[in-house]
Amino acid sequence: MLDGERVCQALAGLGDCGDIAGLADRFRTLADPSRLTLLICIHQAGPISVTDLAVAADMNETTVSQALRLLRATGTVTAHRSGRIVRYELTSDEIAKLIDQIAGPRSSSGHMHAAT
Repeated sequence: MLDGERVCQALAGLGDCGDIAGLADRFRTLADPSRLTLLICIHQAGPISVTDLAVAADMNETTVSQALRLLRATGTVTAHRSGRIVRYELTSDEIAKLIDQIAGPRSSSGHMHAAT
């Protein structure tokens, strides 16, 4: 061993090995282009329905629903029902920050706005 203090710092950074598996799962979730597209849309729009997500992401609703089911199972998004409408949002600021790091800042120009 060349530098025992650095080895200790590296080991402390690893923490519990189960944490590493969880982190790898989170990155695996984000690595899918369809899921990442949905997460970016959710992050930018806030609570949003499956129908609106499908339009924004240019995907069919079945594909969006399947991806959202996995994202809910991994604790990445949460669903809130309002009458017949279910809207999805990110579960935490940490996920929002991670998406910001991956996707970078987004412009709000060029977006279509619905009439009020």
